[in-house]
Amino acid sequence: MQILVLGGTQFLGRHVVDVALERGHTVTLFNRGRTRPELHPSVEKLRGDRDGDLGALADRSFDAVVDTSGYLPRVVNATLDALGDVGHYTFVSSVSVYASVAEPAAEDAPTAVLEEETEDYRSAAYGPLKALCETAVRTRFPGAFVPRPGLIVGPWDPTGRFTYWPKRFLDPGPVLAPAPPSAAAQVIDVRDLAAWIVDAGERNLAGTFNAVAPPTTWSELIETCRTGAGSDAEVVWVDPEFLVEHEIGEWMELPLWLHDPAYASMLSTPVDRALAAGLSIRPLVETVAGTLEWIATGDDESSDPRPAGLDRRKEQRVLEAWADRGRLR
Repeated sequence: MQILVLGGTQFLGRHVVDVALERGHTVTLFNRGRTRPELHPSVEKLRGDRDGDLGALADRSFDAVVDTSGYLPRVVNATLDALGDVGHYTFVSSVSVYASVAEPAAEDAPTAVLEEETEDYRSAAYGPLKALCETAVRTRFPGAFVPRPGLIVGPWDPTGRFTYWPKRFLDPGPVLAPAPPSAAAQVIDVRDLAAWIVDAGERNLAGTFNAVAPPTTWSELIETCRTGAGSDAEVVWVDPEFLVEHEIGEWMELPLWLHDPAYASMLSTPVDRALAAGLSIRPLVETVAGTLEWIATGDDESSDPRPAGLDRRKEQRVLEAWADRGRLR
């Protein structure tokens, strides 16, 4: 196939390119050339900007298009206008599109509605904007493939939201973890998602799918990270109310932790439809190993303006306060 990847040099996109090339497909990238422009030297690179400079796409036809970087419906529509003939279209969305994740949300659950006009996709409008992007794509491509990933993890993750945990166990000292150990945790290895995206183009797969691994538990996730790092560190499970009291921020400061009841089921998303449609999930131990191998290269610096992770000094203060509380009982 001749595959166009919109983006292709950051995280998911670069893995999609790797998989496509390994399978013998021809890949073209369209991006601004600002993030790792030296990557994939053998592929065609079209320079431009999805927000106003789409001329390089004019009169081009592709067997498949993979959109990993669509956040605004206006920009997605402009991209669709600029494209010529396209066979298969993949739009990577998010489980954040659901109107509610207080309960597990299957693919036919209502999606979020944009309450006020905004293009600030780094805000609470992220999910509603993604939902509008999905609609724009399906209007043009009724047979589009729309995976809705949960937290994408693994090598080259620019956010640190999962990387924090295996990396934390490379350092000494007790590790703070959010109780209870039995709480749900759920991620998807970027390599599994990338492979499924290329599969979808090859098979002309259509439809909307929650794209994430079946849920595991915090206990299993933490233990897998600890074992993978070869650590014997003590894991200290701290009550959520105590974490809130000591101003530990969920999700970005203590990655993967979601205490707000409004997000109670975001880490237990049902995935039966995706598994039945061919999504293959590797064991968590392989995801941890791949992440640690990448960390060992020394190229794991986050490009996110707010990289995830708990400051070590703050972690120590909270652990000491938790221990003092135990001694006073």
